[in-house]
Amino acid sequence: MSGTIVVGVDGSEPSIEALRWAARQAQLTGDRLEAVIAWEYPAGIWASMAAGIPQELDLEKLAGQALDEAVAKALGGEDAAIERRVVKGHAAQALVELSAGASLVVVGDRGHSGFTAALLGSVSTHVTQHAKSPVVVVRGR
Repeated sequence: MSGTIVVGVDGSEPSIEALRWAARQAQLTGDRLEAVIAWEYPAGIWASMAAGIPQELDLEKLAGQALDEAVAKALGGEDAAIERRVVKGHAAQALVELSAGASLVVVGDRGHSGFTAALLGSVSTHVTQHAKSPVVVVRGR
């Protein structure tokens, strides 16, 4: 019986490598592949909107376009079987929530460590600590 491999995508090279790895794993196991991108309003968006940022700015649509571009870059024309999901919220929390129904979660690692990771936070660290399924972190070259 096959399950679902959930892979976090943000358009970065590490996430594209994670998507490639997850696609190969899905072929081996027969699992479905679900590529997920999360979006949220940036801090200070309301002040920025008052200052003249167009209100028709559709962050969900932009995230969907970024996801489509990342899938195309990672897999070329072999992306028909991939389910795409755009989720509103913080990426780490979204992936943890989706892990409850997944056989595996795959994330890339941007390689931040120490002080930078403490300032920026780490999606891969949060997911590995809180996921309800096994997690694979694909590290850069």
